[in-house]
Amino acid sequence: MSSVVALASLFGSSFLSATLLPGNSEVLLVALLSAGSAMPAALVLSATVGNTLGGITNVIIGRFVPQLKPQRGLDVAQNWLKRFGSAALLLSWLPVIGDVLCVLAGWLRMPWGPVVFFMLIGKAVRYIVLTVVTLQGLSWFA
Repeated sequence: MSSVVALASLFGSSFLSATLLPGNSEVLLVALLSAGSAMPAALVLSATVGNTLGGITNVIIGRFVPQLKPQRGLDVAQNWLKRFGSAALLLSWLPVIGDVLCVLAGWLRMPWGPVVFFMLIGKAVRYIVLTVVTLQGLSWFA
């Protein structure tokens, strides 16, 4: 597989993983790292950018949700976002919870700069840690 195809596939998978659709970007990242399909830094960058853009898509979706009283269960997430502000989006990489945080950030009309910053940092750290662990594991078995 060429590195361009690998990077594009990872970008697409990470984008879908960050939206409300299911994805498998972590599995694909590990597979591409194991196959040596591209430089690790390029794979991390591709996954991070794709996942962040997917998260931004959720924020945009949240901005279109009517300003109604939140349903039971969502009020906890909303209060958490109000308490911690945009920094709560450091956890935007978490399955399901991260999607809800991003949608609620849009619904609460949180400012774009901090939202994107904290989302990007959280998602990058996840992919960096996964890459380091994978490469370390591969070196043990080499």
